[in-house]
Amino acid sequence: MKPVDDKAADYRAFVARGYDACGDAYNADRATNAADVLDGLAARLADGARVLDLGCGAAVPITRTLAARFDVVGADISRQQTVRAHTAVSAASIVTADMSASPFRTEVFDAVVSFYAIFHVPRELQQGVFADIFGSLKPGGYLLASVGRTDAGSYTEPDFFGVEMYWSHYGVDAYRAMVAAVGFELLEERILAHGYSADCHEPERHPLIFARKP
Repeated sequence: MKPVDDKAADYRAFVARGYDACGDAYNADRATNAADVLDGLAARLADGARVLDLGCGAAVPITRTLAARFDVVGADISRQQTVRAHTAVSAASIVTADMSASPFRTEVFDAVVSFYAIFHVPRELQQGVFADIFGSLKPGGYLLASVGRTDAGSYTEPDFFGVEMYWSHYGVDAYRAMVAAVGFELLEERILAHGYSADCHEPERHPLIFARKP
């Protein structure tokens, strides 16, 4: 772990280039089933509900699972990951977009999900990401998002599937406060596993926040 705080650096572009380069290796290690983490949300949504998968990567397994029942938009900052997502899940609409740049209209989604993605955004921008998510949801819409567990600051790891990768996050208490501050009602919090296939990598745990826009 190498702490970083270069005010002139574009860490969002850094993340995009990293996933462009390592996406094939990263995707090969991902779990292929996501029903267990989506069941609580899916039970609250009508068939055909409009759902945004923010930081969708190559669309497996989250976007693919959602697209079986819902009208899904997948968005990712990595152009190559969105190309892979188009191939993997033709039923979803896939766009290349930076989640920290307010890319979506107001009150268009019934739910927004984001797994293993918000912590790649510089943490000083993350409050704005939650505010934009809140704005993009219809009244009564849902947020389901994984967040940082500990207050680790901003840092890079030198070998993330062969590339240097950037993370930036607060602890879970700060994320609870952020979500409440933008207007969400917190419904549930649980611990999410690392999202890799069963035989890959050391165990990791990430808080998963489930919230509702009143």
